[in-house]
Amino acid sequence: MTQPHIPAHDADPARDTDAASTPSYPQRSTAQDYSATQEQPVAQDATREMPSATTIPTPPAGTVPPASAPSAQEAPSAQDTPAAGGTYSAPTGEPYGGYAAPASSEAVAPTVIVTKKGPGWGALLGAMLLTIGLTLGAVFYARPEMLRASTPTNLNGGTVAAVPASNSSGTDWTAVAAAVSPAVVTIQTQGASSSGTGSGVIYDAQGDIVTNYHVISSVLTGGQIQVTLADGRLYTARVVGHDKTTDLAVIRLDNPPSDLTVARFATSANLEVGAAVMAIGAPLGLSNTVTTGIVSALNRPVEVSMDEESSSQDSQASSDLVVTNAIQIDASINPGNSGGPLFDATGAVIGINSSIKSLSTSSDGQAGSIGLGFAIPSDLVVSVADQLIATGSASHGMLGVTVKAATTTVGSDTYVGAEVQDVSSGSGASAAGIRAGDVIIKVEGQEVTSPKQLIGYVRRYKAGDTVTMTIVRDGQTQDVSVTIQ
Repeated sequence: MTQPHIPAHDADPARDTDAASTPSYPQRSTAQDYSATQEQPVAQDATREMPSATTIPTPPAGTVPPASAPSAQEAPSAQDTPAAGGTYSAPTGEPYGGYAAPASSEAVAPTVIVTKKGPGWGALLGAMLLTIGLTLGAVFYARPEMLRASTPTNLNGGTVAAVPASNSSGTDWTAVAAAVSPAVVTIQTQGASSSGTGSGVIYDAQGDIVTNYHVISSVLTGGQIQVTLADGRLYTARVVGHDKTTDLAVIRLDNPPSDLTVARFATSANLEVGAAVMAIGAPLGLSNTVTTGIVSALNRPVEVSMDEESSSQDSQASSDLVVTNAIQIDASINPGNSGGPLFDATGAVIGINSSIKSLSTSSDGQAGSIGLGFAIPSDLVVSVADQLIATGSASHGMLGVTVKAATTTVGSDTYVGAEVQDVSSGSGASAAGIRAGDVIIKVEGQEVTSPKQLIGYVRRYKAGDTVTMTIVRDGQTQDVSVTIQ
């Protein structure tokens, strides 16, 4: 640190003998007067070292300094003339070189400018990286979904953890398959006159497994069910409940193990066309087969029946047709995939694979995949499965109308829908004011393009549920609130 310099005492003998002369301190410039600078005197600057102690003797007794005399810490000005015998002695101690000390403590302390060397490029780069890291860390802490795939609502208490999103742009199907495969099973049935192979998914820890009705239908009048877990362990099972109208069934393992991996079912209401999906099952008896694809369409009305009789346009919402508003996928599924799960990119079950569309059959009578597969939405699966486990059967709401395919016009626009031909007395439709001639074009905002699709919508609800339907009457649209019975 640079030390202040006080000039050496003037050695002129004439000045030494002149008691009335002033000490050799330089005079303070009037330009430093605080009335101009508005700065307050500083008794001691904390940023500079103090000089060696300098003692100024006290004037002899009886000497009264003038009213304008400086304080004891200030050096006397040139105008101060002490009384006789009151001559101030020269300062003692080691003098400082460089510049003269101020005449009084009112002088502004010298400004010391310290020039620091700026940080190097390496330090600047490090600081930038640290700032970026802290910022991203704060963002991801507040918004964890930016780091990983969002976790869908768990509808059944499954134990399969959500699979984090891949660092790349595509889905990490390897991780998804590893996480969910232990929850998928192969089902073999042996009935009185036929046998078959299908798939299923573990629904809860007590050994309940969800599959298709048509997978286990052959043993309903007698037979045996054998279930093979993903690790090869074999178990017998029995039917807990079944529902032909939705093509769903629940079977339960006999003496299930305690280490079952339970699939995680998520809502299918948030699915979007184009979303990535994975199917796992036993096509043509090949267990643990994984295929991937996308959602090709939603709410596709599909009828699954033991016969192919369904050519009439007339349908009744209370009929026993096996109709589902299915998820259409292009993932390859074949006979044997029936009853197996359809997973999303996080490893959650969003549907149960049930059927395919095929152009022709092979020599053994079985059709192959052409990229048109259908799955029952998980929201319907969970609703029916819970009922089957609780009571062995499932109830379905009824609208109470007979409908047929039709078109209707609103202004200059033409719509397809389901035209009401008859309304049952005392039904929910009757109570809502629906009448013959009305054309139903929407259910809860979803388009109705055929009578089968209307049936599929209605069967998603239970008795007592209230549903909003959009109808066209006399060329005008209106919404009606219908209580399903």
